[in-house]
Amino acid sequence: MSSEEFEKLHEMYKCLYDELKLLPDRALNAQGEERKRLVRVFDERQGEAEEVLQGMEDELRGAPPLFRNAMNTKLRIYQRDMAKLQREMKNNSSHLTSQGGNYGIYSERNQHSTHLQSQRALLLQGTESLNNATQSIERSQRIAVETDQIGTDIIEELGEQREQLDRTRDRLVNTGENLTRSRKILRKMARRLVTNKLLLGIIILMEVAILGAVVYLKFFRK
Repeated sequence: MSSEEFEKLHEMYKCLYDELKLLPDRALNAQGEERKRLVRVFDERQGEAEEVLQGMEDELRGAPPLFRNAMNTKLRIYQRDMAKLQREMKNNSSHLTSQGGNYGIYSERNQHSTHLQSQRALLLQGTESLNNATQSIERSQRIAVETDQIGTDIIEELGEQREQLDRTRDRLVNTGENLTRSRKILRKMARRLVTNKLLLGIIILMEVAILGAVVYLKFFRK
């Protein structure tokens, strides 16, 4: 889309519309050939305005969605304004009875143009609805991708936590084994301590007995 081209078409439409909106009142106050001329001028300017609106619509097809939706709304307003001017011109022209044949042609062209305007408005509305649906689908896809990413992150985090729990369990198992070995060592040390105490007691008793025997032999036996 060329924003410069769109703005140029927009300015052209405003100029044509400013000219068109004056013609119904002028035609109502005109007589004879002047009124016929104003009707022909209205038809010509209306055709040009429709071509400009079609060009604006074509330019919007490549525009960003946000800008396109806003301008599509404006285009529908412009098309309603054109249809309103056509009805006004038709009502004003209907006062001429001497213009029957020419007015019949104008009326037929006016009805056809109004039908085209309605079809274009419906097409723009459908396009806008399609764009909104597309944006909604894109948002849903982004949410789905984000949700999938969050789920993946959670699974990875749970996997890491499981590995940590496995390592903690292994450390606890190793600690339990170490405690078991420590208890065995402590029991062995306790048995050795008891054995050493018994041996020490026996040695002390033997020394006391020997000492008693020496005293007896030295002092009491003659």
